[in-house]
Order: sequence, then structure tokens, then C-alpha cells
Amino acid sequence: MPTVCHQGPVLAGSATLATIGALTLYLGKPTSYGKHSQSVSSGPLLPARVAWFLQELPSFVVPVGMLAWQSRSLFGQPGNVLLGLFSAHYFHRTFIYSLLTRGRPFPVMLFLRAIAFCIGNGFLQAYYLIYCAEYPKEWYTDVRFSVGVFLFILGMGINIHSDYLLRQLRKPGEIIYKIPRGGLFKYVSGANFLGEITEWMGYALASWSIPAFAFAFSSLCFLGVQAFYHHHRFYLKMFKDYPKSRRALIPFIF
Repeated sequence: MPTVCHQGPVLAGSATLATIGALTLYLGKPTSYGKHSQSVSSGPLLPARVAWFLQELPSFVVPVGMLAWQSRSLFGQPGNVLLGLFSAHYFHRTFIYSLLTRGRPFPVMLFLRAIAFCIGNGFLQAYYLIYCAEYPKEWYTDVRFSVGVFLFILGMGINIHSDYLLRQLRKPGEIIYKIPRGGLFKYVSGANFLGEITEWMGYALASWSIPAFAFAFSSLCFLGVQAFYHHHRFYLKMFKDYPKSRRALIPFIF
């Protein structure tokens, strides 16, 4: 395992993330999954729980493995704490969310793209925070770290609670769609997306790094497109009684 930072791959990886986000925003194309799977040719399918588990797993295993392999102390380093937050999100997505989801079968091509993204992004974030990041001793009291960690925890709570509310809409085996209610769904159609975007914005602020901001931007583009162009419009089209005051992603605004 390398012990020095090579900035070239870090910048290239960050540029790739930002480009993926920009292309997603520009194309505005729905992912061929869930409520959008009928409008796009899906091809071979995987069971939803298997697909979510396998595709999210690298984003947990890669950073944790790199942390365990590096020679410095695991405690006291801001970079290790930030990588711990990153890994905590994907621990939940891998070992809890994936086992509870009741989603439709997952397209294999979408799964392969997702697992490649998770491997690459997991390695990029871990590599930077372990080998490249240099934080002053007072970083724990810096307002960027404090506010960023607060936003990350807040966003993760919103994301988990919103996913819980979505699961309660269906009984096991049901494939019908209902209007989400409760929590931030009172104000936006994509409450779960808002939570995850808030997480990664907080992570980027707390880490104050190019790879983290690139990942946050990519997440904002992808999840923002899903929330506005697809989920919000889908609900408005399907339900005549859908709340007119409910926005797509940002309460009262957008």
C-alpha cells in the first residue's frame, strides 16, 4: 500500500466524478429502475436485495480495508474520522437498507455501473483522506468541520427516516404506488434524496477536499434529477390529489 500522496490520480478521479454529475444533469435521463423501469428497456434483472447489497458493499469494504492496512493510528486523525462517517453511511446502505428494501428487480447493466462507481469512489475518498489530507490540530474545532458533521448526521437521519416511511407504504409483495406522507414528505417529493444530498454536502464541508466536493456535486446532480425530473413529475401525473404545495427537493422553493 502506498504511503505517499499522488495528486494526479486524485485530481483525475475527482474530475471524473464531477463529469459524471454534469452529464447526468445535462442528459436528464431516468435510471431504468423502480417506477421508471417500464419506460426503459431493462434487460437482465437481479433481485433488488442482492443488487443493493453487492453494489453498496465496495463503498464500505474498500475504505475500511484501507484504514486497517495503513500504518498510522486509527484514532485522533481527522481524516480517519471523516472516513468513518463515509463508511457508516455505506454500512447502513449495505447491511441494513439492502436487507429491508422491497424494490423491484434491478437491471444488471445499472448494477454494473453502480458497483464500478462505488469501487472507484470508495477508493478515491479513502486514498485522499488517508494519504493526502493534512489537517491542523485545531480542525476539530473549525466551523467547517463542526457544521459539516452536523449536516452529515442530520442528512443521514432524514435519509433513514424517509426510507422507513417509503417502506411502510407497501405490504410485502405489493407493487402499487402510493403518496408518501409524514416527515419531510410533507414538503418535498424526494425527502430521501434531500437527506442524502445533505449528508454529502456536510461531508464535503467537513473534509474540505476536492474529492469530497466532487462526490457531493455528483450526488446532487444524480439525486436532484431523480427527485425533480422523475419522482416529482411521476407523482403529479399519477395522483390527481397529489399535494400541490409539495415541492420536488427543497421545501417551499424547488
